[in-house]
Amino acid sequence: MPRKSLPTRLAATAALLLTAGALSAPVAAAAPSDASPGDAYVVTVTTNPAGTNYSERHVDVTGTVTKADGTPAPNIPVTVEEVVQFTTWNPWGDPIDPHYYEPRDLGKPVTDANGKFTIPDVAIDHATDSSLLNVEHGVQITALYDEDGDLNTPQDGYFADTTVGVNTQSSSVSYRLSKKKVKAGDILTVTGKVTLPKGVQPQGTEVFLQTYWEQEYDVKATATYDGFFVMSVRVTGYDDTFALRTAPRDMYVAGAQQALPITNTSLPRG
Repeated sequence: MPRKSLPTRLAATAALLLTAGALSAPVAAAAPSDASPGDAYVVTVTTNPAGTNYSERHVDVTGTVTKADGTPAPNIPVTVEEVVQFTTWNPWGDPIDPHYYEPRDLGKPVTDANGKFTIPDVAIDHATDSSLLNVEHGVQITALYDEDGDLNTPQDGYFADTTVGVNTQSSSVSYRLSKKKVKAGDILTVTGKVTLPKGVQPQGTEVFLQTYWEQEYDVKATATYDGFFVMSVRVTGYDDTFALRTAPRDMYVAGAQQALPITNTSLPRG
């Protein structure tokens, strides 16, 4: 399930700035001491409220740009993005980015005479049709001012971010197995039902069946309008981890995970 990686546009700049040590950390309020040596500006960003829930999904984004001496910086264009984060599938413990990212441009507001910028009524939500498997329930709001507008020169960029907590409702998955003891070559069939909060449509909820520890999933199904699903897989001699995971289409509904009590008799003993 390919997604945009954070090293695009603003995200790329953020990573470069971090590497170069040129990032200004987000703070509650700008002051002369907030600027690191050599910094010309300080950027801050906050949201109101700090968290969202199933019924209330919007926030007002505000921030400031100040000069190193703490005075407001007017007429500064600030690039603001919302970034939905996903946990990277990495059962091997490889030294890779632990996240995937889906950034969305929120605009480029210009600071007022007091160095303040505002974007009202921002929807904290999933804006694409990609899978929500492994989505993290904390959405970043990022703000960047680059003095020369060239993202390839991060030494003159100033960055801040804040995380909006996404409070989710729970869901569950039930199942029935065609057999609990399997061997290589057997066809294992799993039928079941996803149950979402009252009033939430289960149709389209993705259900994933894992059979081997190195694979994120082996088979994928989509729940029907009443939440039912069915999937089958041919068992191999090395299948050793049987589990179901679900990914509702609404980011405000948490997925469910269920280990399956299946024994593969083809596995080496001991």
